[in-house]
Amino acid sequence: MDKINKIITLLENGQHEEALAGYEKILKNGTNDERLLLGEELFQYGFLEEAKKLFERLLEAYPEEGEILVNLAEISIEQGQEDEALQTLNKIHEDDPSYPQSLLLQADLYQMEGLYEVSEQKLLQAKSTLPDEFIIDFALGELYMEQGRFIEAIRAYDKVLPVEVEIAGVNVHQRLGDAYSAGGAFEEALTHYEKALEDSLEINTLFHYALTAYQAGMNKTAIEKFTELKELDPEYHSLYLYLAKSYEREEDLENSFQAIQEGLRYDEYNKDLSFYAGKIALKLGNEEEAENQFRQALVLDPEFIEAALTLNKLLLHQERYEDVLEIIELFNENDIEEPQLIWDEAVALQHLEKYSEALNKYQLAYNSLKNDLDFLSDYGYFLMEEGKREEAIEIFSMLLKKDPSNEEYEETLQRLSEQLY
Repeated sequence: MDKINKIITLLENGQHEEALAGYEKILKNGTNDERLLLGEELFQYGFLEEAKKLFERLLEAYPEEGEILVNLAEISIEQGQEDEALQTLNKIHEDDPSYPQSLLLQADLYQMEGLYEVSEQKLLQAKSTLPDEFIIDFALGELYMEQGRFIEAIRAYDKVLPVEVEIAGVNVHQRLGDAYSAGGAFEEALTHYEKALEDSLEINTLFHYALTAYQAGMNKTAIEKFTELKELDPEYHSLYLYLAKSYEREEDLENSFQAIQEGLRYDEYNKDLSFYAGKIALKLGNEEEAENQFRQALVLDPEFIEAALTLNKLLLHQERYEDVLEIIELFNENDIEEPQLIWDEAVALQHLEKYSEALNKYQLAYNSLKNDLDFLSDYGYFLMEEGKREEAIEIFSMLLKKDPSNEEYEETLQRLSEQLY
């Protein structure tokens, strides 16, 4: 063991040539125990090829030794040679003490490849061999979480919790919080996030705690926790949108807008922040700022349909019909057809007195929007103004069928019928 310690000390001191000389002596003339110990140490320090040679030498002496095969498989995994790792693991016999560990490694490999059923089979096989091994329960929990099988993940993690709270740097309470939150059980999730934060103040856990509080409608708690996260790490970009939404729910629009502005300072190319800034600016009555933010969102993503539709709504309200057509042209240039945009185009053309073009656009949007009462209303009144009474009667009949108690539709339909007959 002294020889091993000396080599490791040389490595830690940066004396690689001297360490390599000692390594070569053990590789060629050392005992098998020395080769095993040095191989394990070198693997931990990242000297994979050197460790591999030691284990291969050991395998010559013990060709079916599971512990050695597991070590070689782990090196292959670290080197990105997954197929080779699987071949090595398949050599381990079921009666070998290392067989359950080989099953766990195989499960990891199959999970990485997206072969979840095979991965689960390997884990369940390992569980049948070692029914009390909590590491297997944790691995099952991780697999089920990745698959979105949250109830099964919770059951697996619950078996781990009485034994260990943290595994490989992962807090089990945090995982349970994630599982409960993803499954919509927000109250249970918050309980586990609180316990995880008691163990360690970790910013990702704090974010998920705040987000779950937001999802549960606990806006004040969400604001408190998002603010705490912001103070710990102001560059945690994801917090700002939800902090702003939490303030909006509390009808605190000024702080909502301020949160978005802070977020944009750290993440100026985030289209969702720009879009949301525009929406809050509209609520604050600042139409100029709203327009600037919607246009910025479109600069960041020229195919951002929702931003275009919201901007068009503002422009139509301001009777800036040419500007509406300019926005729509951006999408036409990219061959993007969106029925709502075609409707906006029809309305703009109608107000610009380009009636034949407007009719064409209404007709084009009709098939997609014939169940939209607002569209049918616009279309019906346009047809009426254009003197197309038969078509208008058809549209207002549809409107009255969908909204039988609407007296305006009924009177308009009656008037049109009298004019026609």
